[in-house]
Amino acid sequence: MRNEKNHRQSRILQIVKNQTVGTQAELVQALRELGLEVTQATVSRDIKELGIIKVATASGDQIYVPMHQSGEGASGRFMKVFREAVTSIHTSDSLVIVKTLPGMAQAAASALDSMHLDNLIGSIAGDDNVFIATPSAKDAESMRDHLITLSHIAPDLNESF
Repeated sequence: MRNEKNHRQSRILQIVKNQTVGTQAELVQALRELGLEVTQATVSRDIKELGIIKVATASGDQIYVPMHQSGEGASGRFMKVFREAVTSIHTSDSLVIVKTLPGMAQAAASALDSMHLDNLIGSIAGDDNVFIATPSAKDAESMRDHLITLSHIAPDLNESF
């Protein structure tokens, strides 16, 4: 049974990496096309376990994408802390500055660490700010956009300095 679950979850990751999937029903259908009979409830549990998230596309649609992570990765608890702590996200050259509620920067930084984000060179947390170093200004802007999506804060509050 564990082998079936691993196989199914592997297929789910392949599908969301290679196809545009906006609903769990679409994901169930894609799995069925691969010969895997699954229910929406099973897919829902798998999405949560795999850390797959929904993000907005440039056209405003919502699609599932895998969050790059290893091990347990960003658990629901870490994501909730991150969403509740963050007040704005900015860039300055190759830095991403995450502003948080007072005393919440360490918690937000822990959540960021659990995400295993690409192009994160390092981070430093104070009381209400997290500084994230990236390789370039372009990487910083990309990370800012990704973190804005994860945090569910209004994009217009997050301009570059």
